[in-house]
Amino acid sequence: EARLLETGGAGWVVTADRGVFAARAVLVATGSVYRKLGVPGEAELAGRGVSYCAICDGAFFRERTVAVVGGGNNALTEALYLSRLARKVVLIHRRDAFRAERILQERVLAAPSVEILRDTVVEAVGGRGRVESLSLRNAKNRAASTLAVDGLFVSIGTAPSSDLVRGLARLNEWGQIEVGPGFAAAEGGLFAAGDVTAGCPPQLATAVGSGVHAALSIEDYLSRA
Repeated sequence: EARLLETGGAGWVVTADRGVFAARAVLVATGSVYRKLGVPGEAELAGRGVSYCAICDGAFFRERTVAVVGGGNNALTEALYLSRLARKVVLIHRRDAFRAERILQERVLAAPSVEILRDTVVEAVGGRGRVESLSLRNAKNRAASTLAVDGLFVSIGTAPSSDLVRGLARLNEWGQIEVGPGFAAAEGGLFAAGDVTAGCPPQLATAVGSGVHAALSIEDYLSRA
């Protein structure tokens, strides 16, 4: 794993777990990680009812009660997907208004198996060996409550793993790497591809495609450098 990236010599110097490497060009494809709630019980029950991908794990919750946390497009899309599998879906959002597109909001409101809890935050995930309940608190009146669920889907976005190039490449407000033509991230042979870049959907197919494009751009760069 790369720990440090610096300019050096005629290109770049990468300090990694297995040594220090010099390169004329570098492709950063460090991806992103799911954002966590950071509440008690979340890490302990990850994979035991706590999930970050409805398409990946939704089938395990057929005819059960699940909760989805989030208010953006992905959260509402996951709630709609789960509504076709689960007996009941509780959509939890910390604010009064969703950030998702209006068409998604309308579909969620029309889904009979989806219940919406606004102005609500999850304070803890409970259960012995598997998710059994959520400890909730109303963000306005501070009232506490407990919700019995069989699963929790956290859908509050992803965080790009871009610390390696901080100060070397341009990052947007979310920390994603801004790339130009050919997926160039900076002058002098720095390229980036996949989920760590701005505008790349978090899908394997698009990440692979951008990686291939960037590799071809690097080949062209090296032939001219």
